[in-house]
Amino acid sequence: MKLTGFADEASRDLDKQIAATKDIGWTAISARMVGDHNIHELPEAEFNDVADRLDAAGIVIPEFGSLIGNWGKKIDSDFDITLAEVDRAIPRMKRLGTQLIRVMSYAQNPWGEDQQEEERFRRLREIVSRFSDAGLTAIHENCMNWGGFSAEHSLRLVEEIPGLKLVFDTGNPVFQKDRSKAEPFPWQDPMEFWEKVREHVVHIHIKDCENPVSDDVEPAYTMPGEGTAKLREILADAKSRGYDGWIAIEPHVATVFHAADPTAVDWQQCYDSYVEYGKRFEKLLAEV
Repeated sequence: MKLTGFADEASRDLDKQIAATKDIGWTAISARMVGDHNIHELPEAEFNDVADRLDAAGIVIPEFGSLIGNWGKKIDSDFDITLAEVDRAIPRMKRLGTQLIRVMSYAQNPWGEDQQEEERFRRLREIVSRFSDAGLTAIHENCMNWGGFSAEHSLRLVEEIPGLKLVFDTGNPVFQKDRSKAEPFPWQDPMEFWEKVREHVVHIHIKDCENPVSDDVEPAYTMPGEGTAKLREILADAKSRGYDGWIAIEPHVATVFHAADPTAVDWQQCYDSYVEYGKRFEKLLAEV
């Protein structure tokens, strides 16, 4: 198993992301935000500078945590915006030697409303096809998107979208209701979700947290192994099945990544907690 992480949770400054990564003892970053932009949205000159600095530091980028079809975009949003993101991401992934790009299936409409599934499938077929044609792999995350409603929803995406693979986030089931089951919808079970989708999983994100008081409230995020995401059980099963892909930490401990006001964040606390999280996760993984 190879270890990486969303180092923008340590800092939005690239030098500090590199420093935090090296403080843990790693050489890989799952790229997402640098400064005020996602890596595929940086101005061209800034991206080229970032790429050169990563090369000089000996840091590899196994994954882009993209904005493509994410929880911030509704399914009736302008698809040309998505296609432009795809077209910008492809050459940047090739420049950095990145194989995987995280995508989503657009924001969940309120349960009970029309989810426009066929439009989601149509868009994802085009997205995945463009990456596949470029020799790259689009991986869908079970986040606050249509595929995150349940393991069955994720599996339906795999069935409908040729070439789509999955990234499994251990923490996301903890704060989402399982819409494949009867009302009152129970919280998703991380281990059950994993067991249903694991044969399609080529990448893993690590979060841990406690069930929230309701599904419209942020959960309390914890250090790895201290919440209800069943990390030990999932990792033990993955290891027993021969999983040898990347595992990326996405702590959310010091601050939720999508905090409304990043300027109000205590970035030193974020840096310190990110490094601590990485080291604790290494210890947990060794125990498993």
